[in-house]
Amino acid sequence: MEIKEIKEMLMATGLPVAYDHFKEQTDPPFLVYLLPENRNIVADDCIYQPKVLVRVELYTEKKDLELERKVETELADMVWTKTEVYIDSEDMFEIMYEMEVMTE
Repeated sequence: MEIKEIKEMLMATGLPVAYDHFKEQTDPPFLVYLLPENRNIVADDCIYQPKVLVRVELYTEKKDLELERKVETELADMVWTKTEVYIDSEDMFEIMYEMEVMTE
């Protein structure tokens, strides 16, 4: 899977999508995705299989299980973990999905 495919999957939700951040203020709900670190598989002192951690962040003003299911439906072909935090300073929920993606 290529990173552009991740963006296409997220765009299928109908929500605004950006890599890392939006250049202008965007009202929730919206999605942001980023690649915070490599998780390469190493063998014999070289990279055997390049992998990257992909983080997808869903921002909402209220808890929205239907919207979460919509995102999860698009991520259905991937193995992901999910965490949630409430951001007091922004008065927003952040739902984070993390998955590893082979890059070649």
